[in-house]
Amino acid sequence: MAFSLEKGTFDALVFDCDGTLVDSAPAHLYSIQQALAPLGLTMSPEWYKQRTGLGPDDLLDAYESDFKVASLIRSDYYQRVNEAYLANLNLIQEIKIVADVARKWFGQVPMAVASNGVFKNVEATLIETRLRPLFYTIVTASDVARPKPAPDVYMEAARRMRVKPDRVIVFEDSDEGLHAAQSAGMRSIDIRTVWSRDLSSSC
Repeated sequence: MAFSLEKGTFDALVFDCDGTLVDSAPAHLYSIQQALAPLGLTMSPEWYKQRTGLGPDDLLDAYESDFKVASLIRSDYYQRVNEAYLANLNLIQEIKIVADVARKWFGQVPMAVASNGVFKNVEATLIETRLRPLFYTIVTASDVARPKPAPDVYMEAARRMRVKPDRVIVFEDSDEGLHAAQSAGMRSIDIRTVWSRDLSSSC
């Protein structure tokens, strides 16, 4: 197994969802492109790939700033994004080297998913990839005051699992997520050391 964890050195595992447990970037990018299309706008895979760790608002802030786009009506935009995402769950695949860690430790230690994503989308993603039964706890940005890179989602996951933050190992794929885990006082594993996505041919 790519990640070797020693029993007794931790009390819980927490996984980011998008880009860590599952490769959902093609589905997310496609849904964003579908939401921007009626406005005569698009988003390139190259630009998106550099910002996959950002939450929805931060991503849109960066897009509007970089391309000097007038502020979008966010409620309408997010509705289109979410509808397109849920209609294209077939584009999502598990990241096996990480999902296998969750399978191995299921039933041995508490495990949670902590994501900047929308709860409905995160849960649908886990159901689509048949990973949902592994996780009793799911925390998303709407459950806390601040999304990653703030530590809030990870602290809330630890609270719900009733474990001390310094006894948690976090699996992440973004600088923002790793910073959040560090700020929460948790150990972290950067899955990019063994896995990387290629969006160049996705959309």
